[in-house]
Parts: sequence; structure tokens; C-alpha cells
Amino acid sequence: MNDQKAKLSIGALLHDIGKVIYRQGDDHRNHSSSGYDYLKTEAGVEDPEVLNCVRYHHASHLKNASISDESLAYIVYIADNIAAFADRRTRENTDEKGFELSAPLQSVFNILNGNQEELYYKPGDMDPNGGINYPTSEKRRFSETFYQKIRLRITDNLKGIDWTEEYLNSLLAVMEANLSYVPSSTAKAELADISLFDHVKMTAAVANCIYDYLNEKQLNYKEVLFTKEKDFYEKEVFLLFSMDISGIQNFIYTIISKNALRTLRARSFYLEILMEHIVDLFLEKLELSRTNLIYSGGGHCYLLLPNTENVKTKAKEFQQELKKWFLKYFQTELFVACGYAVCTANALRNIPDGSYGELFRTVGKRISEEKQHRYTAEDIIWLNNRKTDDYSRECKVCKKIGHVDADNVCPLCRKIERFSANVLYSDFFTVELEGGEEGLPLPGGCYLLADTEKSLKKRMEKDLYFVRTYGKNQMFTGKHVATKLWVGDYTTGNTFEEFASEAEGIDRIGILRADVDSLGQTFVGGFPEQYTTLSRTATLSRQLSVFFKYFIRSVLSEGEFSLSGKAGLIKRKATIIYSGGDDVFIVGAWDDVIGLSVDLKEKFEKYTQGTLSISAGIGVYEESYPISAIAEETGEMESKSKNLPGKNAVTLFEDGEMHTLRDGKTEISDGTYAWDEFINKVVIEKYRVLEEFFETLDDRGMSFLYRMLELIRNQKDKINFARFVYLLSRLEPADEGEKKEKYRWFSKKMYEWIQSERDCRELKTAINLYAYSHREKGVF
Repeated sequence: MNDQKAKLSIGALLHDIGKVIYRQGDDHRNHSSSGYDYLKTEAGVEDPEVLNCVRYHHASHLKNASISDESLAYIVYIADNIAAFADRRTRENTDEKGFELSAPLQSVFNILNGNQEELYYKPGDMDPNGGINYPTSEKRRFSETFYQKIRLRITDNLKGIDWTEEYLNSLLAVMEANLSYVPSSTAKAELADISLFDHVKMTAAVANCIYDYLNEKQLNYKEVLFTKEKDFYEKEVFLLFSMDISGIQNFIYTIISKNALRTLRARSFYLEILMEHIVDLFLEKLELSRTNLIYSGGGHCYLLLPNTENVKTKAKEFQQELKKWFLKYFQTELFVACGYAVCTANALRNIPDGSYGELFRTVGKRISEEKQHRYTAEDIIWLNNRKTDDYSRECKVCKKIGHVDADNVCPLCRKIERFSANVLYSDFFTVELEGGEEGLPLPGGCYLLADTEKSLKKRMEKDLYFVRTYGKNQMFTGKHVATKLWVGDYTTGNTFEEFASEAEGIDRIGILRADVDSLGQTFVGGFPEQYTTLSRTATLSRQLSVFFKYFIRSVLSEGEFSLSGKAGLIKRKATIIYSGGDDVFIVGAWDDVIGLSVDLKEKFEKYTQGTLSISAGIGVYEESYPISAIAEETGEMESKSKNLPGKNAVTLFEDGEMHTLRDGKTEISDGTYAWDEFINKVVIEKYRVLEEFFETLDDRGMSFLYRMLELIRNQKDKINFARFVYLLSRLEPADEGEKKEKYRWFSKKMYEWIQSERDCRELKTAINLYAYSHREKGVF
């Protein structure tokens, strides 16, 4: 990246810094002037190009400015307008005017999927030790003191940054840490659901694209961007670009049982870093920064790129390089598909209506086409002719044929195994051009290594092969610090055996697989047409990533729901294998996994104001059960949950039985429930009735339950009703008293439930839950 482009990115990221100063209340000038003076006198910025980007980013100041026609201020001016057009929308049914400087940030979920609420975030920052910042109806205003604290923190952070390309991503991290809950606009007539961070990041992304577009065509900045501004909005300046990794599930879950838990975490984390590295490598080739990354998670990413021949050529070359690298290390197991759509500035704000959604559909179509035509004849010939050291042995982990060690493990699988301990306990992950012996391979001739703060400082000072580093769950700044990675690294155990032994009742592990329902549809059409913009999509994506990669740790560390209904916070006995942009894979003690799944549903619903839901599959297994089978079975259960009309469901304790819904067509597993039905009907109504009644019963209780379960499973046989009544009568106490009264209460409910098909299904699951909860340790 040349110096001018670096200055442009810095100027774009800082162009609205004056809003923080202005909203303190002690500077009543416009925020452009406030920001200019602040950067010059307090932050130590001396470069006139950067300062002009801040001082002249509004037309009223720009038109009389004594600057060159090629000043970067013209680019920041129009980039700010495009980003503002894409994130500021006038609220409907309001005639309010003026500004409310103390206004808090509104929730982006207020207008998602038909919602019409007006909830707010409390003033705050991205403190890793803070809890979940839920939107609430309370309008907690920003105080002048709070803005002063933000100013001091930013000033302190900026003093440690050099104003060069190497520190661009660090500057982006400073903005995210401090401005994620600060509203970009405080105009009373506008929605204020886009943060100042999201706005300046989008401004920088747009500015970088415009810079490359204008320079390739050798156009005059002032004439194109200022004099003929309206015409520019219809120019095809941008590319919405996407990459998608296929084969993730097979890569993660095709492992052996030994050290399975650690290996699962390491493989999942390796893929996450792999995607981030691919993004950074690509952006570096294009001389761009992470400001142009719209979304990354779950093996997918979206970027906003300049529509230039240079970018298109390099994108094609990069894709070929990636293909060769993946074939070398993973053969056909993993594949990266790329696709893009050309767009105008107007399309980024959905003008004309529907144009924004069409962008994503076009990109999605091209990604699908890439996946259907992955390899050329040349690629296939190369695969067939490749040579390895030893064709006679298969890696017992990944099943690929090649060189293996004495334990029949290939070099890559062995490195992943050794790396596994670092995922939880290292704060930094460094990319180097050396490190082949221990480091995990990455595209571009790079390797991934784990670092402590001490070893990283030493490496950055003396290592010529250092490329960049990623910080985990903390906002770090420094030269070539690419980004912080939010990683759901919660764990309380290292083996399946540990979790099984810690479970309530029977020794079993629980597996949760869950993901967000209809998320692709939400991205394309979740907002009303007039509010559908790239800024909102980017904000929504970031909010979801923050929940699943950051806040999820507190969901597990501060659990609430339990089968028995006991009050108090619960530290879940579980570990997060994967938690990405919209999906989750968690292992733990079986009862805690069920409890945390309910917490996840409830807290995600609260976080998204009920605009989004999750569906899940929960499996309960012996600790020795093959993980590949576990992944496949829980994946199928998750799919069955999504087959329920409306989704928002969970599937567990299947017995192979199906039932038909009221439409007379849809077949649903007996183990599939809408979440509310599972919580209220299965657990609260039926499980707790069983628990209350059988807690005072002798050993006959468990055998009675198993017999009752057998009769319920065959309830279509009418004779079984009589057998059920007879079985229930054998529990009746001989003497009158409290036990007799409790028996009457219990038997009345059983008579009611056995006559309803729906109640019988719920009772089956409740009995299984009770039996597992009260099974003696070591009894199978």
C-alpha cells in the first residue's frame, strides 16, 4: 500500500472523531473543526492530507477549501456521503428536528424481520470482561463525562500508533473498542442504529475502493467526486466479493477418539485462522486493509472491493494459488469458491428497490457455480500424478495416503494435535514465513505459531520472517497486529471422559449443534426496503459474530436454566468446539448441555429482540462413541428441527417414531419440539411432575417409569391404556395421608396425558430426561 492510500485510510477512519469531542459539550463548533484541532494538538497528527480529510469532509467546508484537485479530502467527502446514505435513514411518522447529543445507540434489531420496537444499548465499550449488552427500553443517555472517557482512551491508544500502513488494523481496533456503542448520527429524525465505528469503517472501505477506481482510470478527483457528484453514484465503482470454504464439517469431525476433544478444538480453530489469513493475504495483495472486510465467519467472508481490472486479475490469480495450495495439503477435502458482483454506490443503499438483494443473489449464484466446477482437467491430472514419500500407508486420522509416522499419523495431523493446547491458553497467534517444523501451514508460504506477549515482542523485534499476528479476545495494538479474534474458548475439561463423569445421573456426554434459522434470507430481505443497506448488513453481521464468538462465553459461565428449576448461576461443565458467525458446536456433561441450550435460545432471543431464532440437535452419548458419527447424527437432528414449520426448534431423545402435523402432510420426529414446548411442556410441566412425585418413592419408581415408557411408545394399541391404568394403580399407597394425596394428583395428570398423542410424546421425552438424571453412576 502506498503512502497516499495509507493516509486516505487513516483520514477516513478518523474523519468523524470530532463527534466525540463535540458531544462532550465544551466545544460548540462543527465536529469537523473539533476533530481537526483534536488530532493536531492532542493526538500528534501532523500530516496535512490526513488532517484535511477530517477538516473538509463536508461540502460546506470543502467548496471553499484551498486544496489540490487531487486532495484525498474529496474522496473522504464522497465516501462519507455514500456510507451515510447507506446507514442513515429518516424514521417514519416523525417530524422531529435537531440533534440529541446524548442519545444512545439504537438496536439494529429494532427494524429486522418485521420488528417495530425502539430499544437501546447502554453506553459502553467492547470490554472483554463486560457482560452481554442487551438492548432495552431504557434510554440511558451518554453523559459528557462518558464521552470524555472515550476521548481519553482514544488519545492514549493513538499515542502508541505510528501513522503508517503497518498500524492501520491497529487503528481500526482502537475505533472498534471505543466506538462500537456510540451512535454515528444523533439526529432526532433519523434512525440511530449504526454505530460510529461501523460508519467510519464503511467510509474507509468505500474510500479505498474509490481511490483505486479513480487512479486506474486517471480521473480528476474534484471534477468526478465534487463537481459531478450525482453522476458518480451511478458508476460501477465497487465489487461485492465473497469467498466460501467447502468441506469444513468433514475436516473437523473426521478424527480418531484419542485426544478427540483437543483435536476438535484445534481443527476448528485452524480453519478459523485459515479463513482470516486468506482474507488478510488477499487484502494485502490488493493493497487494502481490514476496513474492506464486511463479514468473516463460519468459513465465509464478504469484502467490498474496487471494480478495477487490477483487482479482477489479482482475484483470479489468487483463487488459482489457493486451489493449488489446498490440493497440496488437503487434496479435494477442502475447497475455496470465490464470486463477485459489480455494483454502484446507489446499489449499496438499495436504489432502485431490490438492487441490493440482487447483489447477494448474484454473488451466491457465482459461488454455487464455482463449487459445481471445481477442478480443471489440468488439476485432475496433477492430482493423479502427484508423488508422496510412501503410498503404502494411510493416516489414521485424516485417512489420506502418504508419509506417516510410527503411529500412522501424517505430519499435518500431528502438528494439529501438538497445536491443540495453544488454542485455549495462548493470547497471540503469529503468521511467519518460516516455522515449517512446528507451525501449521498457511497459504502464501506461511505458517501459524502460538505466542505469549513476551515471545511475540521478541519475535517482532528480531524476526525477519514475521508477517502478522492475531490477538485473542483482547483489543491489541501494534505493528502488523492484523486484528483481534473473538474466540469462544470457554472450557472446564479436556476429555469426553471428564464431562461424562461430571454429569448428573448417568455417565454421558451431551453434544449441541445449533445455528441461526434463515439467516441468508434475513441478510438479503430482513430489513424493510427503505432501510436495506450494506451498512446495516455489516452491522447485523458484526452483532451476530460478537454474540457467538464473544458473549457466548458468559452464556456458559453464567448458566441459568436447569431441569430441576433450582435457582442460581451455573458454571457449565462444557467446552466450545466451535462458535462462529451463526452456528455452534458444544460438548459437555449431558445435563449441562441441555441446560445451556435453553440459555442459548433464551439469551439469543433477548439479544435479537425475537427477530431471529436458532434450531438445534442435542445428542447424548457414551464418551467412546465415534465423534464422526456424533457430528453426523446431531447434524441430522438439527436438520429435523429446521423441518418444523417456523423452525425455532430442538430435537433430542429420538426413538425412531414420527408423527404427522395438522396439515396432514408434514412428518416430524417425536423428538422434535418448538423450544417453548420443550421448556414449558416437557421440562416444566412433565419432567418436574415426575421429579416431585418420585423423589419420595422407593426403588419401584425407576422400574415403573421404564414400564410406563414402554406402554407409551405403544399407546396406539388400545389395550395398553388398560395396562397403563393397572400399572398406575399398583403405585397407590394403602393408607390415607400426604402420600395418597400426592398419588391422586400424579395419577390424575397421568390419565390426562396418556389420552393425548401430543402429551404422550412430551411424556416420553420427560421420562427419558428423568431416567438419565436419576440413573446411578456406573449403571448402564
